[in-house]
Amino acid sequence: MGGIVEVAIDECQLIHEFLDATLGYQVFHKLHREVNWKQQSIKLFNRTTKVPRLTAWYGDVGAVYRYSGTTQVPLPWNNTLLGLKADVENYLDFEFNSVLLNYYRNGDDSMGRHSDDEKELGPDPLIASLSLGETRKFTLHPRPPNPASPRPVLLSHGSLLVMRGSCQQNWKHSVPKTRKKVGPRINLTFRQIIRAVP
Repeated sequence: MGGIVEVAIDECQLIHEFLDATLGYQVFHKLHREVNWKQQSIKLFNRTTKVPRLTAWYGDVGAVYRYSGTTQVPLPWNNTLLGLKADVENYLDFEFNSVLLNYYRNGDDSMGRHSDDEKELGPDPLIASLSLGETRKFTLHPRPPNPASPRPVLLSHGSLLVMRGSCQQNWKHSVPKTRKKVGPRINLTFRQIIRAVP
């Protein structure tokens, strides 16, 4: 495990080299093969558009997640995801029941500005974001009345970004497009759905 780096805001910590490089690439290739990737469509401003990345939702039975007009019913955990979940849970001493995976194929794939503030996550969620593959810029954007400036963070291969407390209330975040030639990246955000249905 690498060292902890504060991300200039109290609610975030970045752990470099949470997974060492060799293991991280082995996991990356396993996830690339094993995960049931799909390109979802979401509804934004009364328009339906394709998400500019591939996604997948895995978790416990009943860990249903709703965002941007979509309902995500979890696929059952596979062994690779269960192993990663256990590593993150042991490090943070916190249990997760679901994970959202995003596969960024190149610099054209991105994540729009948003907060993970859905009711299913509770008022102060703890979200652990594991990055594998290409380094991408992750930007934290202040939400009014927060007077702070945007905070860019480079999420490198094997790093773990932990967002907790009032982070989602005070900040939005994004992964912007880039014109740089970049390779693929897989990101896993482990979550605890508190309004799980049977």
